[in-house]
Amino acid sequence: MVNQKRGLILGATAAVLTAVAVTGGGLRFSQSQAFFQDNPKELVDEVWQIINRTYVDATFNQIDWRAIRQEYLKRPYANKEEAYTAIREMLETLEDPYTRFMDPEEFKNMQIDTSGELTGVGIQITKDDETNELVVVAPIEDTPAFDAGILSKDVIVKIDGKTTEGMEVEDAVKLIRGKPGSKVTLTIRRSAKEIDYPIVRARIELHPVRARSQETPIGSIGYIRLTQFSSQAGQEMREAIKELETKQVNGYILDLRSNPGGLLYSSIEIARMWLDEGKIVSTVNRGGEEEQQRASNRALTDKPLVVLVDGGSASASEILSGALQDHERAMIVGTQTFGKGLVQSVRGLGDGSGLAVTIAKYLTPNGRDINKEGIKPDIILELSDDERKALQLDRDRIGTFGDPQFDKAFEVLKQQIADSKGNNTQAISQ
Repeated sequence: MVNQKRGLILGATAAVLTAVAVTGGGLRFSQSQAFFQDNPKELVDEVWQIINRTYVDATFNQIDWRAIRQEYLKRPYANKEEAYTAIREMLETLEDPYTRFMDPEEFKNMQIDTSGELTGVGIQITKDDETNELVVVAPIEDTPAFDAGILSKDVIVKIDGKTTEGMEVEDAVKLIRGKPGSKVTLTIRRSAKEIDYPIVRARIELHPVRARSQETPIGSIGYIRLTQFSSQAGQEMREAIKELETKQVNGYILDLRSNPGGLLYSSIEIARMWLDEGKIVSTVNRGGEEEQQRASNRALTDKPLVVLVDGGSASASEILSGALQDHERAMIVGTQTFGKGLVQSVRGLGDGSGLAVTIAKYLTPNGRDINKEGIKPDIILELSDDERKALQLDRDRIGTFGDPQFDKAFEVLKQQIADSKGNNTQAISQ
């Protein structure tokens, strides 16, 4: 079985173009590669068996899953490529963009260690369930796509002039990927307009946490921007909070905007830094069995906290913000989050290919199922396309005064700090 703490993915994408949320501990190789090279039908059956045992929907999208097995095992397969095609057809019947097969090259790309240099344009994409269009979940900050002005919710209609109509995510990934220094043109539809974005691919070094203290009229505050729940995010977050605590900040703004998610254990680890007690998240499998993750009485700070979110905040971001909101530990400011409440397990198959399977849904501490719903902020502040574009063109403004959502978060934090000081004064006087 996949390592439950380190192999579960909460990324909001059906494919990741630069970073992935998989670690070596989450992989399983159960048969020899030579066996599957000579017996491609066995690979088809292994995929069927994994889905049969672990897929979150016991109805398999209201289809006869056993009949599917019989249909695909009756077919002759001359080589593994024919088996790959059959597997993808079989999985399409589930109508789940997050359950997918990856050939060895795709799977190798997914196993990239997120602590090292990555190659890509810096976007994460998914396929819209209703429209079947390729949609940008979020551009990763300080990447070519981000610099070019790609926005969350953009629809990719062409790649180098080739229409994406009917295109699978994996096929789009292959077209978008390429050597550093080479160029790819994405045609984006946004607000009924189509725009061409020429983007130069690059090697990208990801550091998920950026933090600073800032002097304000209410004293020093801590600002932390978390761009991804990668394997090193927890350690970087811990170091950031401890450093800011030594500077005696009065409160925090945690920025999860355009954070598309990542590892389940990373979101839990970070939630424990802000919450001292209580449930963080529960995952529920198809049998209704619930596994809870709770705080461990090891919070690093109890100071006032405001969390910034937007439509690009997905999955692991929604676990963290949902837990903080349900426990009234933080005020959430921004716009409705992406709405991805499913957990995938990723495992290696015998010939070097891989399979991502949706195995559970997750619920916030109060039992909210946010899949396709998202987290509603306590205070909603929408940005216009022009405002979002202006922030991307002048990245130094993100998370500073002049960033409208940051300004609102600061107003809220200011009130929280005033209230906390008032409560402390009252407690002392009694």
